[in-house]
Formats: sequence, structure tokens, C-alpha cells
Amino acid sequence: MDDDDARRDLTRALASAGVLAGAALLTMPGPVAAAVAPRFPRERLWLARVLGVRLVAQHGMTLVAPEASVVRVAAAVDALHAASMLPVLALPRYRRAALLTGGLAAAYALLAPVVAPSEGR
Repeated sequence: MDDDDARRDLTRALASAGVLAGAALLTMPGPVAAAVAPRFPRERLWLARVLGVRLVAQHGMTLVAPEASVVRVAAAVDALHAASMLPVLALPRYRRAALLTGGLAAAYALLAPVVAPSEGR
């Protein structure tokens, strides 16, 4: 196994985690919110489902095509999500959800391009 194969495997592992997180938000937003952000308003659980759809689509695409260009686009989407959570931190009912989703998105945005396979292989 060469270095790019190992990087593809690692990229797929990260993408699998994203797909699983998205599937959980999509199919069980209430229990997920209760476990990780208990103050999150129940009437806003549709937001968790929307995030779940985005995560499944984004990370599913990366899982299928773990290439540098796909990872760059996915990382950019996560960087935008992380940035969009910064003003939400000022809202107490949403703070914990914003910290968690924004923090994970920022981590993916920083880590995924580092472990992605090299361009053009």
C-alpha cells in the first residue's frame, strides 16, 4: 500500500464518521440534541435534520471519491459552517450546539486536507 492509498483510507474513515453523524442527526434529531445540547429548542430540530442531510451528502460524496479536489470542497463547506456558528455562540440556547457542530466542522476543515491524497493520483 502506497502513501496515497493510506491517505484515501484515512479520508474514507473521516468521511464515514461524517456520514454516521449526519445519519444520526437526520433520523434521530431529538435524542441527539437531548444528549449533546439539551437546551436546543425542540421546535428547531428541523435544523438538525438539514445539517444531517448536508453531512450525509457531503461526506457520502467524499466516501465515494476520496480525492484531493473533493476533500477541498468538503473542507470549504465545513469552514463556512464553522464560521457561521461564531455569531450563534452569543445565543445561550444554541451555544452548545454551535460549539459542537462548529468545532467539529472546523476540525474537519483543517484536518481533511492534510490527510487527503495528493493531487492527480
